[in-house]
Amino acid sequence: MQGIHLWYVTIELIVGFFLLFVIVRFAGRKVIKQVTPFTFIASIVFGELLGNALYEPKIGLPYIIYSICLWGVLLVVIEYLGQKSLFFRGLFEGKPSALIKNGVVDLQALKKNRMNLNQLQSLLRQSETFSIREVAYCYLEADGSLSILKKSRYQKTTREDLNLPDIPVYVPVTIIRDGKVLWDEIKDLGFDESWLSKQLESQQVTDYKTVLIAEWLEGDGIFVQTYATNPDGK
Repeated sequence: MQGIHLWYVTIELIVGFFLLFVIVRFAGRKVIKQVTPFTFIASIVFGELLGNALYEPKIGLPYIIYSICLWGVLLVVIEYLGQKSLFFRGLFEGKPSALIKNGVVDLQALKKNRMNLNQLQSLLRQSETFSIREVAYCYLEADGSLSILKKSRYQKTTREDLNLPDIPVYVPVTIIRDGKVLWDEIKDLGFDESWLSKQLESQQVTDYKTVLIAEWLEGDGIFVQTYATNPDGK
């Protein structure tokens, strides 16, 4: 009896494997890369359909074929509608969201995408951008990745191209975030409250609670964006 069950499982695995292969070929590489929320969900469901069928003795090969084929047809139809209709494309694939425009963080866009400054900075660092001051435009794509256009002064030009000597590299340090001073970071830099007040005054800021984000970069000074800079304020 066990040998028969093993034989059925083997057949189901082989059939399921080739069905998934064929459907992915028809649906396109987006299913593999999961570039949209819809294709991400579709990939999970494909695995669940095959997995549940294999571990449920009462479900046979016809169920596997029917389920995977039906889901595959739905996926192909959705992809076709997305190619032919802008409405369906926006509905199933989503649209890029501008998180930074003209060097200014858009608070409303962050809230709409359920993000905070910490998450934005983390994603920027993963894209080899260690300071918000470097960014002219930043878009959150449908797959959760960032597309970044840097300000001209920060666009890549190697010092080797210009025959310039190497200089020390420093990491930007966030010292104010969401109107709260990060005193531990300031102490690590070797500064104090008096230094912070002078730096803010140089940017015409009198109250740190009005600051959305402030960064310090050795050799380049302080970068400050206030809530007032954002049209939506707090």
